Amino acid sequence: MSSRGATEQRLRDLTLLRRVRDRIDREYAQPLDVEALARGVGMSAGHLSREFRKAYGESPYSYLMTRRIERAMTLLRRGDLSVTEVCFAVGCSSLGTFSTRFTELVGVPPSTYRRDHADATEGMAPCVAKRVTRPVRNREARSAGPH
Repeated sequence: MSSRGATEQRLRDLTLLRRVRDRIDREYAQPLDVEALARGVGMSAGHLSREFRKAYGESPYSYLMTRRIERAMTLLRRGDLSVTEVCFAVGCSSLGTFSTRFTELVGVPPSTYRRDHADATEGMAPCVAKRVTRPVRNREARSAGPH
């Protein structure tokens, strides 16, 4: 493949990857898996996973779970839903997996977060609240500290 052909293919792939990311952002509460996302853009699951990781620094599944946890944090701060209700509202089908992933990303279990962070964003503009409460992966948290 020529240099120009490779560049054009990379641009096409990036367009498809953006569609996948946009779909995850829109449909995070739906039952999504890498195979379904790949089928939606005419890629193999393996190719989608490799290219998504190259473009965005994480796998499609990891990106999906981060979106779900972000939304769960918002719902838990509202306080009107149980942890189980939040788990299913954000598209997770296993309370155990949800709780484990939530704890990994946020640092505390969902029930603790619900109890201790109900007023964490009170008075903040939504755009600021989203930025401040975004879950941080453990590897990112470790690299942010003093070296």
